[in-house]
This record gives sequence, C-alpha cells and structure tokens, in this order.
Amino acid sequence: MKVNGVLIEDTFAEAFTMRVARIVITGRTAKWAREAGTKLTGFATSVIGCKCEAGIEREFPESDTPDGRPGVSVLFFTMDKESLPQQLIVRLGQTVLTCPTTACFDGLPDLPDRLSVGKALRVFGDGFQASKVIGGRRYWRIPVMEGEFLVEETFGMQKGVGGGNFLILAQDADACLAAAEAAVHAMTGLPGVILPFPGGVVRSGSKVGSQRYKNMVATTNDPFDPTLRAITRSEIPEGVNSVLEIVLDGTDAPSIEAAMRVGIRAACRPGVQSISAGNFGGKLGPHHFHLRKIVNEATG
Repeated sequence: MKVNGVLIEDTFAEAFTMRVARIVITGRTAKWAREAGTKLTGFATSVIGCKCEAGIEREFPESDTPDGRPGVSVLFFTMDKESLPQQLIVRLGQTVLTCPTTACFDGLPDLPDRLSVGKALRVFGDGFQASKVIGGRRYWRIPVMEGEFLVEETFGMQKGVGGGNFLILAQDADACLAAAEAAVHAMTGLPGVILPFPGGVVRSGSKVGSQRYKNMVATTNDPFDPTLRAITRSEIPEGVNSVLEIVLDGTDAPSIEAAMRVGIRAACRPGVQSISAGNFGGKLGPHHFHLRKIVNEATG
C-alpha cells in the first residue's frame, strides 16, 4: 500500500492505557495563558524519565473558556491514578500559580473520578484563601502579590491512551525533518491529542531494556538507527538514512487514530521511502493502531 509513492508498512503501533486530566488555563491575554501552559508542560516528554507526559492540546478564544478570557487546554498523562495528582499539584503550583494573570479550570468536569488539586494548592494562601461554589463546582481564590489566583478545587481524571506512534523513514535528514514537521502541523490542535516531545518529534526512539546495561529501562532503538545498520539487526531498508518518530497521547483511541490518519498522509512527501511504527510484538500494550487500516479509512 502506498500514499503519494510512500510505502505504508503492514505493521501497527502499540500503545498503553494511562490516566489523563485536562487543565484549562486562562490569562489576561493569550500570551500569558500560553506562557503558563508552556512552563507547565516542560520536561514532560516521557514517563520513562519525566514520570508524566503532557502537552498543550489547543488554544481557546474568550468565548470558549469558563471566565471569558483567552486560554489553552493541557492534557496530562501518567501511568497510574496515584501519580497524576502528585504531578499536577507540584507543576501547577510552580508554573501556573506563579504566572501573571492566570486562572486554572477543570477540563473534564463531568467525570466522577476527582483529583484534589486546587484543594491542595489552596494552603499556599496561608489561611487567607477563600472559596465559593458556583454551579456545583468549588473554586479557590488564593491571594498573591499581583491579586488573586483562581483555581478549581478538583479536576476530573479518566483513562487515556499513551504511546501511539509512527516512524518516518527517509533518504536523508532534510527530507525526514520536513516530513515530520508537516505531520506535526497537520495534527496540531486536533481535540483529544498531544504530541509530548520537542516540536512533536522524537529523534531518539527507544527499545525496552538494554543489551549491555542491566539497569536501563530503555535504550536506543538500534534496529532503526541508520549509523548502526552494519552492526545490528537493522530494519532499515536500503536508501534510508534518516528516521524520525512521532508519538501521540490521547484521551481515547479514536482521537489518536484521527490524528495519525492526517499525520501519516501529511508525512508522505518527496524523499520519504516508507512509514512504519514501533511495537513490542503486541505483548506490552493493549492498544494497537494498524497503519494500513487507519490510512485506508482516510482514503476510502
């Protein structure tokens, strides 16, 4: 199967069940909302080293936010329900609470599984904080030097999907990067999906464990490293000299499939030889995203 002359490999991406929360951050201007969102999602590319994965989902105009100000929504993922509030409390307290003009709202208000994030942050007010219930939802007003920081008391949590992915195999680094950038551009802003790595792109794809170092959880994905083609069990075809990966986390599997559909098609550009995916033989993750099926749904 080919798209624009690019081979779509008959393989699948393997992903995992994670826990996810959606945070809506507003500010006096879109700039300050995004500043808070950018800091909040820093060092959150992979649970392997960062203990969470996060990214800005999309931007909102004033008409679509709880307080009528511009905002951004952030998706936050962890591997278990215990660590999600821990990460949120620390990060919101150090990034959104500190950012001028911002307020923080729950983006999943209808879910029964609640995280007491704002309730924990309120103690920064040192007893001067105040709360109010509006529409059945409790908010805390925490005094700060600028004025007040408004934060919702609890945030909803649900099961999500982490680790959807596809690999771009290209003839050279320029073609590979251009394809990756095109894919990211096509997927950016789609609801329910984030691309947690820098610029949405991963150059250091990994495999589980290590051939040489017992304590390593993950090491370089040598079957897809072009410079190791002659000394490892390479899976890179002749003519491919650069590989980049796109990783997606989503609120559910259909959201990831929709994003992969447009992203894969956008990546099928000149200089790209094939599109593949990372998996572990289907043994580690319950969510399997079959590339050809996904692309077939796009082409009819």
